[in-house]
Amino acid sequence: MSRVELYETIRRDHRDLGLSIRALAAKHHVHRRVVRQALASAIPPARKAPERQAPALGEHKAVIDKILEEDKTAPPKQRHTARRIWQRLVDEHQADVAESTVRAYVGERRRELRNLTKVVTIPQLHEPGAEAEVDFGECFIELEGVMTKCFMFAMRLSASGKAVHRVYATQAQEAFFDGHNEAFATYGGVPRRIRYDNLKPAVARVLEGRNREESERFIALRSHYGFDSFFCIPGVEGAHEKGGIEGEIGRFRRNHLVPVPEHANLATLNEACREGDRADDARHIATRRTSVGEDFATEAGFLLALPAEAFDAARYLPKVRVDQKARVCIRQCYYSVPAALAGRSLSARLGASFVEVLGPRGVVASHPRLVHRGSQHLVLDHYLPVLFHKPGALLGSVALAQARAEGAFSAEHDAFFAAARRRLGDGDGTRALCEVLLLHRHLPDEAVRSGIAAALALGSVEARFVALEARRTADAPCGPAGPVAPELTPIEGRRAGHERPVPVLSDYDELLSEVAG
Repeated sequence: MSRVELYETIRRDHRDLGLSIRALAAKHHVHRRVVRQALASAIPPARKAPERQAPALGEHKAVIDKILEEDKTAPPKQRHTARRIWQRLVDEHQADVAESTVRAYVGERRRELRNLTKVVTIPQLHEPGAEAEVDFGECFIELEGVMTKCFMFAMRLSASGKAVHRVYATQAQEAFFDGHNEAFATYGGVPRRIRYDNLKPAVARVLEGRNREESERFIALRSHYGFDSFFCIPGVEGAHEKGGIEGEIGRFRRNHLVPVPEHANLATLNEACREGDRADDARHIATRRTSVGEDFATEAGFLLALPAEAFDAARYLPKVRVDQKARVCIRQCYYSVPAALAGRSLSARLGASFVEVLGPRGVVASHPRLVHRGSQHLVLDHYLPVLFHKPGALLGSVALAQARAEGAFSAEHDAFFAAARRRLGDGDGTRALCEVLLLHRHLPDEAVRSGIAAALALGSVEARFVALEARRTADAPCGPAGPVAPELTPIEGRRAGHERPVPVLSDYDELLSEVAG
C-alpha cells in the first residue's frame, strides 16, 4: 500500500481500537516516528525524488495503449497479438525491450479494458448515517451578464435524502474537496461510506472491475474525515448503483435553476443554493410519510463526528511568474500582486472560491477566484508605489475602475482627488491621493473617510491633515451613535496641578563662600 493508505490505516486503528504508538508500530511493522507522523497529519511528508531512470517499457506504453484502442474497431481476425505488438515496437520504434515484458503488459491492459460483468439492479435498504452519494452535474448561470457553464457538486445522504448542492466554475480537485467540506459542515457529521463514479479528482486510473488507482490527495481527504469510499462500475451500468444522486441533480436543477438564474458572482448563487436546500427539507420522497428534514433529524445522530479542522481543499501551485504588469496568470485569469514583486517567481494556493499568492514571508495578495477566461482582478493598493512616479497612469487604470465598482474607491476619495487636482495639479494631486490611499493599510476604512471629509470641510488637501484626523477618529472611543470626541480640559486647569516652588540656591552660595574662606 502507499504511504497515504498506511497513514489512513494507522489513524483508523488509533481512533477505533485505541492502540498506543508502540502497539501501532508493532502491528504495522514501522518505526514509532512513522506512527507519530501519521497521527499528526493525514498527508505524509514529501519524499526526495528517486534518481533513477524509467523502465524500458515506460516510454512505449502509450503506443501499446493506442494499438489496443484501435483494435476495438478492427476486424476480429486482424487484431494485434502480443507478439505482433512487440515486433512493431522493435521495428518501428527501435524499442530495446523483451517480448515477455510486452506480453505481460498487453495481457494486463486487455484485462482492464474487458468488461464482461452484467449489471442487475437490486433494491437496497439504507441504514441511517451509513452511506452517501456524490456527483457533479452541469448547469448554466448568467454571471455578470454572461451565460456561463458551471458545475454543481451534490452530496446526498442515502437514508434521509438530505442533499447539499454547491456551484463552482470548475469540477477540478479543489472544487471537489471544497464541496465535501461544505456538505460535512452542513450535516454536522460524516457518513460512514460514500459512493462515487470515476471522477478525476478521486480516481487517477480505472483498473479492472472495481479496482481504482486513487489520487493521493483524495486518500488524504478520506483519511482526514474517516469515511470509506465505494466506486461504481464505469459507464451507464454504474449509474444505477448511485441512482439517488443522479436523479437528485436533475431534480434540484429543474426546481431551483429554472429559469436560468442571474447572479453577480458565485457567492450569491451558492447562498441561493443554501436557501433551496433548506426549502427542500419540507418535501416528501415518493410515498414517505415523513419529510426529508424530519428523516435527517433522526439520521444526524448516526453520523461520524467532524474533525477539529476542515480539510485544506486548496491546490498548491509551486511556481507562478509575475509579469511586468505585476500580475500572475492562474487558470487563464490574471491577479495583481504588489508592484515590487514584478518579474519574480512566487507560489500560490488555488481554492474553489479564492486565490492566494504566496511570497517568502507568507501571503502577499488575496483575490476572489475569477470565472471567465482572460478576466483580471487588480487591487489599486498594489500599484500605489508606481503611481507616485507615474501619476498620469491612474485615471485610465483598470485597478481604479475596479476599485470604484467594488466600492473601495468611494465618493469621498473622488471628491478629495478632484479637489487635490484643482489645487495642486494633476501630478501632485495624484501623489496626494496616493498618500491618502496608503493610510488604508494601517487605519480602518471609516476612519480614513472621516479624515477626508474633515480635510475637505476645512478646504485642505494635505495628506498629513487627513492622516491626523483619521488617527484621531480611529483612537476615539465608540458610542451608540459612533466615535465620541475626547473631553477637552483647559490648559490652565491642567498646569495648576503640576506647579512646583521655585528652587532656592542660598545653600549653594553659603557652601561656596566656606570653600573660598
